[in-house]
Amino acid sequence: MITGASTGIGLRCALRLDTLGFRVFAGVRNDGDGEKLTKASSDRIHPIKIDVTEPEQIASAAEQVRSALGGEGLYGLVNNAGIVISGPLEFLRLEDIRRQFEVNVIGQIGVTQAFTGLLRRARGRIVNISSISGVLATPFLGPYCASKFAFEALSDSMRMELKPWGISVSLIQPGSVETPIWDKSAEAADRSVEAMPPEAETLYGPAIEAVRETVDKTRKTACSPDLVAKAVADALTADRPKTRYVVGPGTRGQALFARFAPDRLRDTLIMREMGLHGR
Repeated sequence: MITGASTGIGLRCALRLDTLGFRVFAGVRNDGDGEKLTKASSDRIHPIKIDVTEPEQIASAAEQVRSALGGEGLYGLVNNAGIVISGPLEFLRLEDIRRQFEVNVIGQIGVTQAFTGLLRRARGRIVNISSISGVLATPFLGPYCASKFAFEALSDSMRMELKPWGISVSLIQPGSVETPIWDKSAEAADRSVEAMPPEAETLYGPAIEAVRETVDKTRKTACSPDLVAKAVADALTADRPKTRYVVGPGTRGQALFARFAPDRLRDTLIMREMGLHGR
């Protein structure tokens, strides 16, 4: 079962696992996305409509999978659904920050709770799509980074709690990945900025523009979602799956930097890299 399989990482995971012979239940947001997915795959992929912020849809998806399995267990759950909320924390609407956590954290817990019983039957595996932003926070991505930090902690707790039943939990930590989520987040960021008071533009306008330029530059070196799908496949098939998979060029160095660099040095270097000198 994969959430967020309409586009990007989730889509590539569904297609890769299909080619490996898995029967894949692909969570999509609407019927149109499901139709596109079935046209691009074999009959082993079964689209299931699910919004991870809607408990009724989560329960319905779990029941559909349970019925399709006919008493068998579920081998894998890939928690991939996610959104990006960005902007200066001083002016972001609390409703937007809540939505960030509803999708990226609470929704993931809800999905995992709904499918754990099926995973237990098969001594299955859980693969959680995190991010390098789950260990390395950056300015103007506070809500997104916080949601991924939380997801990292929840995954660590989950890994220990589910160990008695042989259910492994792996985290995937990609760097920048070329997916539609960045286009969607840029549009959402523009709407957030437009909703902010004039004071926000006065205080943060140049910094927000610098961040936009940094994001555009980063996207030019973003890795393919196929690299992430490859790591997910390994987490699902390896005899001894890793607890964490760092994916993408330069991402391992970023993880080490986050772990060992002193806070103020880390702040200075991040801000310099993002064109925020002297702020």
